[in-house]
Amino acid sequence: QVQLVESGGGLVQPGDSLRLSCAVSGRTFSSYRMGWFRQAPGKEREFVAAIRWGGGPPDYADSVKGRFTISRDNAGNSVYLQMNTLKPEDTAVYYCAATTTWATRRRIDQYDYWGQGTQVTVSS
Repeated sequence: QVQLVESGGGLVQPGDSLRLSCAVSGRTFSSYRMGWFRQAPGKEREFVAAIRWGGGPPDYADSVKGRFTISRDNAGNSVYLQMNTLKPEDTAVYYCAATTTWATRRRIDQYDYWGQGTQVTVSS
């Protein structure tokens, strides 16, 4: 079993930055590929970014590429999402998730474990 706990959300203005954190506990952290997803009100949950153990470039949705950076601290069992130049359309609940499969990293149904989510609101 794997437990995921997100933190770092909040209310910010357009153009601001936020760093989300996801603390991972339970089974071996390095066995999992980690992803961030988000769900805006009235919309489906969507892929944001994913990262894997041991190298290889992360993967980003086009809507966040160049603004968001995903990273992981294997020693600390954490994964992060640095969000810069935030826009109102980034407003959503952000979820951390874990999967054992990189090839299907953009598919929600391929993730085995999910956190409870953290709210990010971008508004002036």
